[in-house]
Amino acid sequence: MIGLFFGSTDFPKIILKKIKNNKIKYFIIDLSKDNSFKKDPHSTSIGIGQFGKIFQVLKENNCKKVLFAGKIDKPKITNLKLDIKGIYYMPRIIKASKLGDAAILKVVIKILTEKKINVVKSNFYNPELTLSKGIFTKIKPQKIDLINIRKGIKSLKNLSPHNHVQGLIVRNNLIIAKETSKGTKKMIQSIKKSKKAKAILIKFPKKKQDTRIDLPTVGLDTLKDCKKVNIGGIVLKANQNIFLDKVKCINFANKNKIFIKTI
Repeated sequence: MIGLFFGSTDFPKIILKKIKNNKIKYFIIDLSKDNSFKKDPHSTSIGIGQFGKIFQVLKENNCKKVLFAGKIDKPKITNLKLDIKGIYYMPRIIKASKLGDAAILKVVIKILTEKKINVVKSNFYNPELTLSKGIFTKIKPQKIDLINIRKGIKSLKNLSPHNHVQGLIVRNNLIIAKETSKGTKKMIQSIKKSKKAKAILIKFPKKKQDTRIDLPTVGLDTLKDCKKVNIGGIVLKANQNIFLDKVKCINFANKNKIFIKTI
């Protein structure tokens, strides 16, 4: 039995479809904003501060292995519903909350590990969603693109280990936008379109990121947003990404002269 900690976005639904197709027994702990999985008979909605209830559900369903996927919003500490175990772990949650939502999930994973519960990678059942090293489009990076890529990677490497940035946009060897907690879409929408020079979108895991959770994700919507502002290439970290609608994305990229590269 696998325990599924599911947040928002389409990624959890893709995982669940694969699990059902393979007839794997599962139980969902629904952490999505709108309780997306409430109709599933093998699910329950639990607050992230209710550790006692979480442990009980995992034990009752014999879940010795769990998986995290989807966007799980950072909870407001003042609004957290706590049980006795939640009160016990709250100091660790409060400390982590100052570093962002990914830091909170890291603490949750550490607590589960202390309880001898194994946390697997979010793409454990869907390795086909991860891109290996290479170029996946007919369009190849040009010389200026390679300069922009080197600039972007250097900038990401120089970030603080606690910085939440996992994406940025480079144009003409200048960083013109960095991802905030609002996400990639807002970052892309924040830049002005340039007809003369194409930009490059780079999305890498954060420094010291636990790659079992929160892998950089790209899908068809990302490609469409890129087209609107004349982004001519997307660069990802090989084997450390989630790439949704792969065939549709590559076809769209080829049609709109956008390259997709992993390094």
